[in-house]
Amino acid sequence: MSANIFITEATIEGDDDGPLSGLTVAVKDNISTEGVRTTCGSAMLEEYVPPYDATVVERVKRSGATIVGKANMDEFGMGGTTETSAFGPTKNPVDEERVPGGSSGGSAAAVAAGEADVALGSDTGGSVRNPAAFCGVVGLKPTYGLVSRYGLVAYANSLEQIGPIASNVEDAARLLDVVSGPDPRDGTTRYDGDGGHPAENAEYAAAADGDVDGTTIGVVTDLLEGADDGVVETFEARLSDLESRGAELVDVSLESLEHAVQAYYVIAMSEASSNLARFDGVRYGVSGGYEGNWNDSFARAREEGFGEEVKRRVLLGTYALSAGYHDKYYKKAQDARAWIKRDFDAAFEEADVLATPTMPVLPPRLGESLSDPLQLYLMDANTVPVNLANLPAVSVPAGESEGLPVGLQFVGPKFGEESILRAASAVEDAR
Repeated sequence: MSANIFITEATIEGDDDGPLSGLTVAVKDNISTEGVRTTCGSAMLEEYVPPYDATVVERVKRSGATIVGKANMDEFGMGGTTETSAFGPTKNPVDEERVPGGSSGGSAAAVAAGEADVALGSDTGGSVRNPAAFCGVVGLKPTYGLVSRYGLVAYANSLEQIGPIASNVEDAARLLDVVSGPDPRDGTTRYDGDGGHPAENAEYAAAADGDVDGTTIGVVTDLLEGADDGVVETFEARLSDLESRGAELVDVSLESLEHAVQAYYVIAMSEASSNLARFDGVRYGVSGGYEGNWNDSFARAREEGFGEEVKRRVLLGTYALSAGYHDKYYKKAQDARAWIKRDFDAAFEEADVLATPTMPVLPPRLGESLSDPLQLYLMDANTVPVNLANLPAVSVPAGESEGLPVGLQFVGPKFGEESILRAASAVEDAR
């Protein structure tokens, strides 16, 4: 396809009847699909075909939906533009000279282009919300433990969640109703609180009713600094709409957020260096015919199989975990993460949900950010704190600036998906 949305186009029929009957679904290519290759956007796994379905895929098939393909993505989820894919970049359906965001860029582009009704992505530091904002669709990152990660190829285990992307809030919530819930194959979905797992008592689609009367919305002022003027103006216009619908706006500040990007990348890269060690040309990945010793074969397999951004992050993560540097970098990053969690807890004593622009900038042009990885990392400033705190967040279209989509992000307390869906639906209704 001209926009390069899918790595593999395939039709996987669901059951004859179910809550998503008649809907088509794009699945990010790091989520296992039995008998259909799952590449993670990497040459390392170009020919890998899983022998099993991820739990979310099983649930989607049982719901009656039809899977239409495996969506393009940044290699192993490492990137925010879908330009690090070994299969080439995906173009933004809104403006084909611009990136669709990432790393779930193909999933968001599929929905925006009408190639799928809904999609599944994964969100490690914003990888569902970023492309949703850039493509003008809805993307939700659930609370850590709400949705099973079984069958998701791991990048950073303590941060990532599978989440829905859709053209509207209700359809995103319907997909969340289907894929959420406990899974004995994934210990992160275990919940020992009263009343069982939160998803078993929730009705996410029903919560998308737009009723924000009496809701207190905390505006995170720290994350407005440095954002594009047009982004801030669009964001504030939508908040004014919500205020006219009965919401109360309060300013909140989270001082720890200035350390979020640095802490996130130390933790994510460290976990990636461990997770990606399995791709060695023997257990997984490209292999065969190398002469010399084991170390030479291992190095050549990874040299040929991994792209530049993956190599960069594996090397930095290995360095952060190495003897003499663990306390200097990794431990300090974990301390910052704990501080961020405490700041969010304090913020939710003042507000029911928090609001920020999803992305501080408009979608960059294709190729614009590849020469400056640091600038690409800083683009995640509004999304990575949510993953560090393991909280739910949703990006909903707020309008346009310079003819390009702007997303508004709502963050909720742990397992507060219904609250953020209600707020997102109100934005949708007000536009």
